[in-house]
Amino acid sequence: MPISTLTSTAGPKLKTKLPGPNAQKILKGDAQYVSPSYTRSYPLVAKRGRGVVIEDVDGNEFLDFSAGIAVVSTGHCHPEVVAAIQKQAAELIHMSGTDFYYESLITLAERLEKIAPMSGPVRVYYGNSGTEAIEAAMKMARYHTKRQGIVAFYGAFHGRTMGALSLTASKVQQRRRFFPLVPGVAHVPYPDVYHRPEGMTESQYSLECARFIEDKVFKTIMPPEECAAIFIEPIQGEGGYIPAPAEFMKELRRICDQHGILLVADEVQCGSGRTGKWWAIQHTGVEPDIITIAKGIASGMPLGLTVARAEIMDWVPGSHASTFGGNPVCIEAALATMNVLEQGAMRNAEVVGNHIQRRTRGWVDTHPMVGDVRGLGLMIGVEIVRDKLSKAQVPDARDRVVELAFERGALFLGAGPSTIRIAPPLIISEEQTEIGLDILEECISIVEKEQRK
Repeated sequence: MPISTLTSTAGPKLKTKLPGPNAQKILKGDAQYVSPSYTRSYPLVAKRGRGVVIEDVDGNEFLDFSAGIAVVSTGHCHPEVVAAIQKQAAELIHMSGTDFYYESLITLAERLEKIAPMSGPVRVYYGNSGTEAIEAAMKMARYHTKRQGIVAFYGAFHGRTMGALSLTASKVQQRRRFFPLVPGVAHVPYPDVYHRPEGMTESQYSLECARFIEDKVFKTIMPPEECAAIFIEPIQGEGGYIPAPAEFMKELRRICDQHGILLVADEVQCGSGRTGKWWAIQHTGVEPDIITIAKGIASGMPLGLTVARAEIMDWVPGSHASTFGGNPVCIEAALATMNVLEQGAMRNAEVVGNHIQRRTRGWVDTHPMVGDVRGLGLMIGVEIVRDKLSKAQVPDARDRVVELAFERGALFLGAGPSTIRIAPPLIISEEQTEIGLDILEECISIVEKEQRK
């Protein structure tokens, strides 16, 4: 399954102390010229990538278990994706599909309709990113229903533009100094079953979280007949890689059907084959009304998609558009990506993901600071806690594990307050996975010893 990488062996190759001399020069320039609003977990200065391997500017080679934040689903610079980009770039780069027409807009929409998680015909809105896909879904929901209210969840991340940020409830810094946000949004608890109240079953907690919308929100702050949509990540990404239980999702669907509310599934991070199915919501047996897609759908090219039941996308010309949305080069990258996913990468995500979970779930028994392992396919979260009894989250310890892994040539990232995300390219091999997990487990062991001192 893996394509050729930069290394002749499966593991990392480190040539310099990190960061190396070339990287240090670039970090200095970055500090001078680049917006300080970006969050960087460690000083990786990427130069090139192949498959699951990233090479930095000093020639150090790393195994990538972050996939550019779950973006390069087919691996770095997959030859089929690169060929599709090069071919299209030599023919037409831009003419604006919102003012003129591209045949490829239809080609991709037809393929999306065949794999969409909702039954019946669909329509597709083309943008450039996940946050744009969310903005389009928000506007579409309000336009179609003629309602204003929206329900989102604590821990959610839907983007940073003002509309999407109004739904986001992940970290307070993302909102600090940006009020007022878009009005009419209510946040409710997301079912983090690992941290459920003592004495409650997973089923009881899941249903309580869903029914909070009817029992509290609709009775106190938002009349149900004024609620346009409920936005949900089937697996919370920045919130901590937390899958929503199927029972919870089915109860959300019931609430939406009963009150004429649209169910919007944010599949930006958890979709595009990452869980072993095209869309994470398909694991729950629930059909959404709208889905938002970005990240892994085009292997690193900027493309955001909002896919809705055809009857919902009823807005008239001029209601919403994007100059660059549906760029021909990005669409060809998406079509090539979908080919690779269908030819085996999506199945590999399921197989290798199961392999990872079989190993990491054992860490809950053998490592005192590993509290929980959860996820689907190659979207797996390992939660680091102070101890099993309190389940207290320890962000500094998690960050230390991630930093140590970088120093050993494996690229992981955090998610939520205290979770390590495992989200490599979907073409990763079991051999590469084992090397990365060996590094990760070593780093967890080191931090556990440090915490005992």
